[in-house]
This record gives sequence, structure tokens and C-alpha cells, in this order.
Amino acid sequence: MEENQVIRNLNWIYYCQMVITLIVLTAMYFAWSKGLYEPLDTMSAFGQTVQYIIIFDALLTIPLGLYLVKWVKPQTYKQYFKCAAARILLASNAMPLAIAAFYWMGCYRSMLWVAAIAAIAWYFSKPTLGKMDAEMKPSDPNEEKY
Repeated sequence: MEENQVIRNLNWIYYCQMVITLIVLTAMYFAWSKGLYEPLDTMSAFGQTVQYIIIFDALLTIPLGLYLVKWVKPQTYKQYFKCAAARILLASNAMPLAIAAFYWMGCYRSMLWVAAIAAIAWYFSKPTLGKMDAEMKPSDPNEEKY
């Protein structure tokens, strides 16, 4: 795999994650505006469980996604592609979940904040050539770069 091809494929994953989020947003808004479901009570046991699951998911996957490449230290472009794709998916998976929960709970603002935090993490996971060069740069200057 070539550098440009890796970044191009990672950009597909990056923007597909946003398309998924926009589809979830549109579908949930449509269902909410047409009254196709009964909003979930945020103070019920089930409503609180849904909130906890989404918040803990964001608390675990966002830091894991953002620091995955630094922990793994990929040596080849193929390894970097796998790590960077996992970073994009982990850092932003809370975004569509929180937006769905926002509408499912009758526009509960706390879920909107979780989605916003995941959107910020998604933004910082954007693949670029400079980021790839910096992350694949060997710590030892005498070591070869693949």
C-alpha cells in the first residue's frame, strides 16, 4: 500500500462514519417529528441504563481510539491502516448512538453533549499524510521507516 492510498481509504472510513451519523440523525428526527414512537422516560430504570451504557461507551472508546496508534506503534502501512481505521471507528462510535438516544429520550440534552464530545473526537481522528508520517516516524533515528 502506498501512503496516498492509505490516506484515501482512511478518508472513506472517516466520512462514512459521518454519513452513518447523518442517516441516524435524519431517521430519528423523522420518527420523533411524526410521533412514530413513545419517548423513553429518562428517569426510569431502563432510561438510566441506556444513558449509562452510552456514557460509559464514550468514556472508554474515545480515549482508546485517540491513543491506539501511539500504543500499538505500527511499522508498516498495512498495520497503520488497521490502527487508524480502528481509531476512527472507536473515537466516533458514540456519535450515532448518542444522537439516537437524544431523540429516543425525547430530546434529552445530556445525550447531545455526549454526541458533541464524540464529534470532537471524530474531528481529531481525521487521517492526513502529516499525521501518518509523524505517527510512523521511528523513535530511533537510525531505524528504517517502511
